[in-house]
Amino acid sequence: MDIWNMLEYAAWGLSILFGLHMIYDWYKTDSTYSEDVLTSSREGELEAMAEHHKVGS
Repeated sequence: MDIWNMLEYAAWGLSILFGLHMIYDWYKTDSTYSEDVLTSSREGELEAMAEHHKVGS
């Protein structure tokens, strides 16, 4: 087995680990926070508060 095959297997192993971590994090986040919090746009609200537009003349 040459170095390229070992690197390929290592890359597949890392991909599986990252995928499992993403699924775990998704489940943990989904069970910790409500749907309202996850779908809110707090960044948009902060940007809107920071912008002060003058209407009129």
